[in-house]
Amino acid sequence: MFGLMKTVILVLVLACTAACATVSAQTTSLYRFLHNDASARSAALAGAFVSMPEDPTALFYNPASVATLKESRISATFLKHVLDINSGFLSYNSTLEGLGDNGKFAVGVNYINYGSFDRADRNGVVSGTFGGYDLAVSGVYSNMLDSNLYYGVGIGLVANSLESSSSMAFTVDAGILYRLIAARTNIGLSVLHAGSQFSTLGGVRERLPLDIRLGVNHRLRGLPLLLNVSFQRLADEDESFFRRFENFSIGGELYLSTALQVRLGYDNQRRSGLAPESQRKLAGLSAGVGILIKEKINVDYGISSLGNAGTLHRFSVSAPL
Repeated sequence: MFGLMKTVILVLVLACTAACATVSAQTTSLYRFLHNDASARSAALAGAFVSMPEDPTALFYNPASVATLKESRISATFLKHVLDINSGFLSYNSTLEGLGDNGKFAVGVNYINYGSFDRADRNGVVSGTFGGYDLAVSGVYSNMLDSNLYYGVGIGLVANSLESSSSMAFTVDAGILYRLIAARTNIGLSVLHAGSQFSTLGGVRERLPLDIRLGVNHRLRGLPLLLNVSFQRLADEDESFFRRFENFSIGGELYLSTALQVRLGYDNQRRSGLAPESQRKLAGLSAGVGILIKEKINVDYGISSLGNAGTLHRFSVSAPL
């Protein structure tokens, strides 16, 4: 078992290192929505979520987290953008015990509706309306390698539509999660959005935004605080390999009681990605609150600042099934 565990870890580390060194990842407008935070909790923690166990929405950050869930749950997140743009996430997880497998599976949906637009010719004559959407659907299988090490693999389908044009792509996600229970520490590593288009939007071929994430969280002794640190977008193109580690997030979750948590986060990549500097203001900062109702239902709210561009508000609900 230990030999297999070491082999799996070595393969994943080598794959991540090779991808960071050779892949030119692009974050284009067509697939930018894949980087959206999947829940109000993760948004409040600035996306530092790759090492988070026992959360049904963590499958969007690390497929290995699914195996840490103790019960079947359904979760939904709603995000209101500007104008008529609405988006949301939906996830469901369960076990495979009925099939003689101790593993667990989950299904995740990421959706954006861009509302309605007027269809007009070059002279401005309106002849109707049209719409557009982005959709990503994924399925995840996750299991344990031993009592502390979990792995997960996901396969997804991404669809984009604008007026009468559409495109489709497939994605593959993989991750590991190592839990040091006695030390109250979790370490996560994931490779997200690997894949390719098999049909294009308007004949323009674009790469998927390959994302490599590495993170750790630790619950302090003597203080009800969970600290989360994550490095993301490690496959983005950059002249310096080490400069990619400037794409980090830090989040803290303070437990005021068993039913109430407050959260604060900072995303350095989001802040540094906004230019000029005069427009940044509170960009990269995030905050939120979580409420546990009847020990089973979680209700979360998160707010993320984009500087002068505005703020994003997310609401999430998670309940057992």
